[in-house]
Amino acid sequence: MQKFSIPIQIRWSDIDQNRHLRHSVYYDYGAMARIEFLNSHGLTSQKFEEIHMGPILFREEALFKREIKFGDSVAVDVELVKASADFSRWSMRHNFIKPDGTLSAIINIDGAWINIIERKLAKPTEFIQQIFNDLPRASDFSVVELGKK
Repeated sequence: MQKFSIPIQIRWSDIDQNRHLRHSVYYDYGAMARIEFLNSHGLTSQKFEEIHMGPILFREEALFKREIKFGDSVAVDVELVKASADFSRWSMRHNFIKPDGTLSAIINIDGAWINIIERKLAKPTEFIQQIFNDLPRASDFSVVELGKK
């Protein structure tokens, strides 16, 4: 479970009128980091279609710590914070870190899996469970029982 992060170079189109990163871009970059992790482990859009499953989010929350401005570079990581034993429910955290180690923002998400044909929540396949087992764990990681917070 090696740390997974992607480098981000801030684009002009990411900036708002206050000359810092628009709030919605943080969510986009968090999603980009998650999808990059899944793709790099073989869980591609094509694989999702083959197994008739996809991730679904229940909650997405941003905590803004330090400004990110045009020309800045940041790394966005992916870490598992909570999960049920079978990974049918999970929570992830994305940390936005500047090269000097400054934590600029945190994105927290809660999610699950949906069967894209039945349109119902579903238990993930063994393939997905193996990939989620490889997700880097947060220092405060915990296993949760379904039906309990």
